[in-house]
Amino acid sequence: SVIVPVHNSECWLDECLKSVWEQDFKGTMELSVFNDASKDGSAEIIEKWKIKLEDAGVPVIIGRNDSSQPRGVGFAKNQAVIQSSGTYLCFLDSDDVMMPQRVRLQHEAAIQHPNSIIGCQVRREPLESTERYTRWINNLTEEQLLTQVVFTSHGPTVIMPTWFCSREWFFHVGKFDEGGKGIPEDLLFFYKHIQTGGEVFRVNHCLLLYRYHPQAATHSVLEGTIWNHRVRFLEDRVLSSWTSFTIWNAGKQGKKLYRSLSPANQKKVTAFCDVDEKKITKGFYTYEESEERPKPKIPICHFKDATLPFIICVKLDLTGGAFETNLSTLNLKEGMDYYHFN
Repeated sequence: SVIVPVHNSECWLDECLKSVWEQDFKGTMELSVFNDASKDGSAEIIEKWKIKLEDAGVPVIIGRNDSSQPRGVGFAKNQAVIQSSGTYLCFLDSDDVMMPQRVRLQHEAAIQHPNSIIGCQVRREPLESTERYTRWINNLTEEQLLTQVVFTSHGPTVIMPTWFCSREWFFHVGKFDEGGKGIPEDLLFFYKHIQTGGEVFRVNHCLLLYRYHPQAATHSVLEGTIWNHRVRFLEDRVLSSWTSFTIWNAGKQGKKLYRSLSPANQKKVTAFCDVDEKKITKGFYTYEESEERPKPKIPICHFKDATLPFIICVKLDLTGGAFETNLSTLNLKEGMDYYHFN
């Protein structure tokens, strides 16, 4: 079942649904669309493609929310899944376009990896938007898909518009959050997926044209909301089993992470480390907001003098390779000696 939530998508919907029609998958396939209170011409476009797709042997199920207010992406995706009947689910956003081999290649992978969310590589449209993000999506190694799961600000290591999984696994994890606008429903589902013991696999072919535009639902989620979810997940998945650690970055991001930690995890921070001589010379960071007396003072040292393990709060792919070179001189193992939280 190809799962497509729709809300005022008339600009892109034609191209999106045409890409369902162009799939080279030889098995049985259906399209399940949920129209979430669209006020534009989306409904007519869906009806037009229903005729074309059914002529080509692809049944089309259409659900709709006819009220004046949309219920949100989580609700629309859940409804589209519930009304569908396929053994596998292929998620497609109404503003994206699938390559003809997407369903075939991800279906093959899903059979091999039953408890996985299967992703793929993408091409960004327009090409120059979010270049760092696109490189990250396409170049993560198999290990990094799991070690960076959801700790970086980029979110899930296989991005939602590329998801493909079994219906059974989807319901085992338990549907999307239906809180509506401002809820990072894909991030929360991905957390649950990982906590349930789910795995992550990426088909290393570009199977999706992934569109960037200001109307995208992604932009309605507040950065603070995502930050808080990420910190809690880091505490739950990593810090709970560590007795002490170093935060790599004595600047704004490192201190922000420290202040966001629970008191118990703050006590585990033995030091901040950095390369900035000025910060290192200062010697320590005083946690001014603390209720404790005396206020906690956390040492600041050079990264070469720091004690493992690290939580790294330095942005990747931004320093012309300087940070990456420093990290590689230490010969550490990601997911054991350090995690990225950038």
